[in-house]
Amino acid sequence: MAWLCGSSPVVVAVTVMKTAAMETTARQEHYPELKPVQSINAHPSNCICIKFDPMGKYFATGSADALVSLWDVDELVCVRCFSRLDWPVRTLSFSHDGKMLASASEDHFIDIAEVETGDKLWEVQCESPTFTVAWHPKRPLLAFACDDKDGKYDSSREAGTVKLFGLPNDS
Repeated sequence: MAWLCGSSPVVVAVTVMKTAAMETTARQEHYPELKPVQSINAHPSNCICIKFDPMGKYFATGSADALVSLWDVDELVCVRCFSRLDWPVRTLSFSHDGKMLASASEDHFIDIAEVETGDKLWEVQCESPTFTVAWHPKRPLLAFACDDKDGKYDSSREAGTVKLFGLPNDS
């Protein structure tokens, strides 16, 4: 679920419809009544995450089909799909200026794409699946957390590691 804040706040909820195709539907509802405004078929499988870009132009959905779909907010049409991940999409984040979209899954990398073209800008290598990604609110700096329980980290601890991409020495 995600909020698009503007002159009249709208919430978009992603739900699984019990149809033979098990399609995921994105529902737009006005707040505070939560009356349905519009409904669109978004993915052929379960939708896991949804984010709005900070400009209010697009929203992105990530699904169990390993696809990231970019939607035009005003027209409610899918403008492009990103298909570089192989596992269900766990997390999405738009950069502060809305020009980049980071997406991650159980793949051992984070895909960073240019929103307007869909081109891959970076592939951030990770040693384990990624749980969450978040861009800094004012800079092109990405924070992310992975499932670091195996390997070089102490697996008995109930702690995680937050990593950064976009520092001057990153490539």
